[in-house]
Amino acid sequence: MTGADNSNIINKKRLALTNLYIDGDKMYIQVIQGLLLPFAGTVLGAACVFFMKKELNENIQRIFTGFAGGVMVAASIWSLLIPAMEQADYMGKLSFIPAVVGFWAGVLFLLLLDNIIPHLHLGSDTPEGIKSPISRSAKLVLAVTLHNIPEGMAVGVVYAALLSGGTDITVTGALALSLGIAIQNFPEGAIISMPLHSRGTGKMKSFIGGALSGIVEPLGAVITILAASFVTPILPYLLSFAAGAMIYVVVEELIPEMNIGKHSNTGTLCFALGFTIMLALDVALG
Repeated sequence: MTGADNSNIINKKRLALTNLYIDGDKMYIQVIQGLLLPFAGTVLGAACVFFMKKELNENIQRIFTGFAGGVMVAASIWSLLIPAMEQADYMGKLSFIPAVVGFWAGVLFLLLLDNIIPHLHLGSDTPEGIKSPISRSAKLVLAVTLHNIPEGMAVGVVYAALLSGGTDITVTGALALSLGIAIQNFPEGAIISMPLHSRGTGKMKSFIGGALSGIVEPLGAVITILAASFVTPILPYLLSFAAGAMIYVVVEELIPEMNIGKHSNTGTLCFALGFTIMLALDVALG
């Protein structure tokens, strides 16, 4: 072997290592973008307080709440529960066990938070959770923050599964979940910032309150990724845990909220719209 041949081999190895580092950096950039996308949706929604003068009327709130519920249910099924069972397919006919166990753990976890965290839902005058002297506005923010927790966990666990490399989850599939949650976070930001402003809070403070309701999502996602990196074998349980938490929020909070007041099918139709959009995103991009 000549010196030229050795030089070519060394150059090829260097090129391969360089490409490996570039691919790795690209992956981490995509993960960061995916984690921040839902939060960006909340921030943009909260910014509506600067452009819209009136509080969201009851029908608009139904539209937003119904849409958010549909997105969350579809994401729970296609982005979380199905991948959880696929990852546990080594268990054969018992591959449903991690999904069932994780799902119930998520439901019970949110039930616990629901009874501990002081919060107030739109359209209600009765606070929930433990008694607290914090303001009504703070309780409204905490109500949205409460169901942003499972959304952040959902995004985090999907990207954790992607980084582990041991699942069928793709970059575009993970992006579909982030994008779907970002879309439904947009109205959530507005649902917080605009009522705050209508009750006398300044526009900037109302915007900050709406935006901060979503900060728990990237934080929860990062914590979930860090935890999953140490316990990769339980990823199926974490995926279904996030699904259970999200379904709890939909049934306990979003569905009742979209049916407040005079009977209307608006919320139901928007639920169906959110469900089909999230379904299409997950199949098309996943």
